[in-house]
Amino acid sequence: MQQDQHPDYHPVVFRDRAAGYAFLTRSTARSEQTIEWDDGRTYPVIDVEISSESHPFYTGRARSVDTEGRIARFERRYGAADTDEAI
Repeated sequence: MQQDQHPDYHPVVFRDRAAGYAFLTRSTARSEQTIEWDDGRTYPVIDVEISSESHPFYTGRARSVDTEGRIARFERRYGAADTDEAI
């Protein structure tokens, strides 16, 4: 078996600047910046733009779709369905 094939896997803090949230996990990512964590140890810190704390899918703040406008546009384009017709 070959030695030294895998990168160093170590604790790293990922910090979401938009949400003001940071979490400690293990990763192969490297950073020159460090941060002192709650346990008193110093870990490398990596700033990210989006994490689960600020992503619209996970927070429920996803953009809302204008359903009424889409239906009205469909009816204008293809004509309103006649609701008096018997099916």
